[in-house]
Amino acid sequence: MSAKILEINDVTVSFDGFKALNHLTFSMDVGELRVIIGPNGAGKTTFLDVITGKVQPTSGQVFFKGRNLTKMPEYQIACFGVGRKFQTPRIYLNLTVRDNLDLACNRNKNVFPTLFQRTTGAEIRNVAGLLDTIGLIAKADFPAALLSHGEKQRLEIGMLVAQSPDLLLVDEPVAGLTDEETENVGNLLLALAESHSIIVIEHDMEFVRQIARTVTVLHQGSVLCQGDMDEVQNDPRVIEVYLGKQEEE
Repeated sequence: MSAKILEINDVTVSFDGFKALNHLTFSMDVGELRVIIGPNGAGKTTFLDVITGKVQPTSGQVFFKGRNLTKMPEYQIACFGVGRKFQTPRIYLNLTVRDNLDLACNRNKNVFPTLFQRTTGAEIRNVAGLLDTIGLIAKADFPAALLSHGEKQRLEIGMLVAQSPDLLLVDEPVAGLTDEETENVGNLLLALAESHSIIVIEHDMEFVRQIARTVTVLHQGSVLCQGDMDEVQNDPRVIEVYLGKQEEE
């Protein structure tokens, strides 16, 4: 039986009486790739906020690698091994792709060592490996501002991986991407899933089908349904509250 990397036990988050999460219980195994879907307002962003410590539960507990994250500040949770990618890429546009990854790999975040210390051989090899993983070797010395939106998404995922998190939280990575870019991001996440635990929040059902092993559907702050893609797509409750509305749009 696989160990649990994340366990959320009966978590409620209330904002002035509105329950963004409502007695939510969720868990995932070490090494699992889990996709979270659900209509707008289902609690997906709050779900990630609770894991990362940005929002504290009104009640309930969050455990990561067996450790209670409740009341732990965001920076400690990040240092403990939780990495988050937001919807909009957060990269240094005026730096090259290589320099972005080099900064992310740098364990000493003080200004002067970051700017003036010579890069070690191990760091150079690490950056080279990341460039290969995210498929940007040919553009390593391009300013990040010149990358396409999909390439920027892959660069930020690479920067996240450079920090060696045990759990990657990836929020809507293919919003606004072309079909080819979407497939590239999907292949990257599948490759990373061989060595990382990953949670992906997404609306694009074709992309979900490409990467999903287990899908969890959130609705009104709680888990509505969970299973493989076929089970979820054919669940009458999911069709009623989510998939049916997508087809109408």
